[in-house]
Amino acid sequence: MESFELHPITEDGLEAAINRAEHYRLLNQPAEAQSICHDVLAIDPDNQKVLVVLVLALTDQFEAGEASAQQARGYLSQVKDDYQTAYYQGIISERQGRALMRKGPAAAFAYDSFREAMEWFEKAAEVRPEGNDDAILRWNSCVRTIQDSNLEPRPVETELSLE
Repeated sequence: MESFELHPITEDGLEAAINRAEHYRLLNQPAEAQSICHDVLAIDPDNQKVLVVLVLALTDQFEAGEASAQQARGYLSQVKDDYQTAYYQGIISERQGRALMRKGPAAAFAYDSFREAMEWFEKAAEVRPEGNDDAILRWNSCVRTIQDSNLEPRPVETELSLE
């Protein structure tokens, strides 16, 4: 296989590249957004805004199985803001739950993902900036999804004795 070297972007182009990544996400092209985020991180590894865009681009790919919650959480661990960390942990869990709902037998695990998301959204709501109700809105969305889809906790598995 032929080897190619990536071309670095310029520092002057960082903001435009981040805007482009957000644009591709909105166009439902998360792989392109993800690629741009990696280009930005190569120049500015601590860029908080692009880390969030990358987390969202990864969660956009959950349903197709092209990204994992573990990958998204790895990048989110670099975000320094307590509110954003809790809020986007909730987003990761919620989107994981929505992806699981569409995967046949795996749907049984969706309830757990939504409950985990709700716990993160509650933590985010406690430290949210004034006037920011996003975490509450997401918590309510999880509640409605659980109720509307009749999701329930998985039964507790018990070990059978051979005696």
